[in-house]
Amino acid sequence: MTRQNIIERTLFAINQLPDDKAQEISNFADFVFKRYEEELLNSGIKKLISKGNTFEFLNNEADDYTISDIKEVYNG
Repeated sequence: MTRQNIIERTLFAINQLPDDKAQEISNFADFVFKRYEEELLNSGIKKLISKGNTFEFLNNEADDYTISDIKEVYNG
């Protein structure tokens, strides 16, 4: 089924329904659209983070302490 067929079929159904039921469909469409927008936003953020090097410094941390810095050995 093409996108246009889906739209026409949905509009036909909405036109047959009472106002309160048509409003329910409108509310559901808003909900689905907002969820879709959030998915797009999240995927865009993930792409930015993966391509960016903001946290690159974490991969190059120097070892501040060595084994010789240990004063007491824990045997727990």
